[in-house]
Amino acid sequence: MVDEIAHYNMGRWNELAEAGVAYARPYLDLDKRSARELVDPNGVIGEFEGKDILCLAGGGGQQSAGFSILGTNVTVFDLSEVQLEHDRQAARHYGLDLRTIQGDMRDLSMFEADSFDVVWHGHSINFVPDAREVFRQVVRVLRPGGVYHVSCANPYFINVELEDWKGDGYRLWDTYGDGEIEIANPYWTFVDANGVDRRVRGPREFRHTLETLVNGMIEHGFNVVKVREVGNDDQDAELEPGTWEHFKSIAPPYLTFWAVYRGE
Repeated sequence: MVDEIAHYNMGRWNELAEAGVAYARPYLDLDKRSARELVDPNGVIGEFEGKDILCLAGGGGQQSAGFSILGTNVTVFDLSEVQLEHDRQAARHYGLDLRTIQGDMRDLSMFEADSFDVVWHGHSINFVPDAREVFRQVVRVLRPGGVYHVSCANPYFINVELEDWKGDGYRLWDTYGDGEIEIANPYWTFVDANGVDRRVRGPREFRHTLETLVNGMIEHGFNVVKVREVGNDDQDAELEPGTWEHFKSIAPPYLTFWAVYRGE
């Protein structure tokens, strides 16, 4: 049973996936090297063969394909049935098996405790109000010593737009704190795989402060072993103000956390 937030976001993600947003396009040209770079660029997971992997709220046929190629047992759990079909498409392409289950990341009760060696959480925790609620679910299904990967929006940059460039900086105006974000522009604009411009209304989103994210993981038994700010990697490049690359050099838009579950 999904609540009003999940029901709304399910519809938004089904439409986004059908429209060909980048996060919903299956990766059909992976090999073992590129698969490892995709799912474990920092070398935290280590060996893959035979491990049980949960791709949490991570449908789309991308990370699930990478993990499957590396010899793991993959379960994909996602709110969007369209996203899950893209995972099945990737599995058919590679001739691999995986399990797909539709559901809300806040309720993993269909899984037994200690079911997974790795929970690879897609860029999706910003679509639920309470990050700690998700962490509670993850620690129940993750084995002691297991790895948890989660990426999210940098809470400082939310609602800062490229158009906010004022000649000497980007305008930071939104109140900083946990809670639902009143999105300045609720529509996602992107170019699909065929080069067609798309404009689709996005899901409801929620900010989780760094304090909430880091302390929430620690309180639930995780050792945070690596944090990566995903922004512009070429600090010497000449970038035009008001462009996405310039914006990323000022405010890294994404954060990635790697953590290891300590157990009881």
